[in-house]
Amino acid sequence: MDATDSLLEQALDQLRSLLGTGWTVLPLPNEGQDHASDSAIDAAVRISPPDGASPYTEILVAARQNVVPRDVDTEFRAMRNIMRHSDNRQTLLVVSPWLSPRTRQQLSDHDVAYLDLTGNASLSITYPSVRIHTHGAAKAPGSLLKEADTGRTVGLGGARAARVVRFLADFTPPYQAKNIADATGVSLAWVSRLLGQLEDQLLIRRDGRTITAVKWPELLEARAESYDLLRRNPHVNAVALNGARSVLDDLRDVLHRGEALPRIAVTGTYAARRIAPFAVGGQLLLYVDDEPTAPHRWIDALNLLPDEEAGDVLLLRAHDPVVFERTTTVEDIPYVAPTQVVLDGLSGPGRMPAEARQVLKYLTDNDSRWRRPWSPDRV
Repeated sequence: MDATDSLLEQALDQLRSLLGTGWTVLPLPNEGQDHASDSAIDAAVRISPPDGASPYTEILVAARQNVVPRDVDTEFRAMRNIMRHSDNRQTLLVVSPWLSPRTRQQLSDHDVAYLDLTGNASLSITYPSVRIHTHGAAKAPGSLLKEADTGRTVGLGGARAARVVRFLADFTPPYQAKNIADATGVSLAWVSRLLGQLEDQLLIRRDGRTITAVKWPELLEARAESYDLLRRNPHVNAVALNGARSVLDDLRDVLHRGEALPRIAVTGTYAARRIAPFAVGGQLLLYVDDEPTAPHRWIDALNLLPDEEAGDVLLLRAHDPVVFERTTTVEDIPYVAPTQVVLDGLSGPGRMPAEARQVLKYLTDNDSRWRRPWSPDRV
């Protein structure tokens, strides 16, 4: 049994389970099938209700080991249009080991049913009446996320992706892969491979080698799906004797004195609130340099009390220096760039994702106020 046959078998078993007792899911012989595109369809399946009296329906199944939004926008949308114009009332169902949120949204937008092996499914049939909509994994299973030892597989997780994503989100095109590689310190080969994937995800658009458009809000959300703020940044909890808000005043005073300390920048709730006020209170998150002693040096400088289990101040050792790029200084206190606020918030705990979405909405509505055209001297 090859990979496609195995995927089909697992997907149809899952469909039977979703339909419930009494429903029949029967693969039909391939011979003589009049499909919209025979080469693209892997199976035709007849679905019959439990009572046996109601008419059955047929669905056409396309099994793919990997589906990206670009596939939906080209192959599956074309197939669906052919079916409509030929008055073909069969349902098109795409099955895969896992479908990303963007891919599922694209499929829904083009009226294509889907099912993946993690439990994400959407299928709507008028007669006999079938309505299925379930949620499975929001993020790719670990086996699909791991980068190959050869380095040929790239993804939106990791420090290199963080640098490229920040560049694409912070600067307006046009620019090319070489410009991104030079500005971020990431190899041109790796940047090129990542851009190819982003193009497949419909997150960037290119004219030849030149990037002409970036869907930066969606890109930030896609990066956040592969990133976990607290897991990727080793951190130390601390308690502020006079409350977290007072730490900002102490931080200003320490910075004024010009002491030789690691870099520091505010992120999280307090950084989000500066851009789009959403809530009061909350934990103060501070990025510091990725040095083992950096958090404790700042704890001493700010007169904080270390706490192994909890605290109203969290000092994070930055997973990459990119978090300190394009910071904004307000009343002498450095805050991470707006796009870093969004990335950290969407991948953070508690109410941080809700705060980040408020920031993202503000940034989207005011794109021209903060996003700058790229030039070689602006990194």
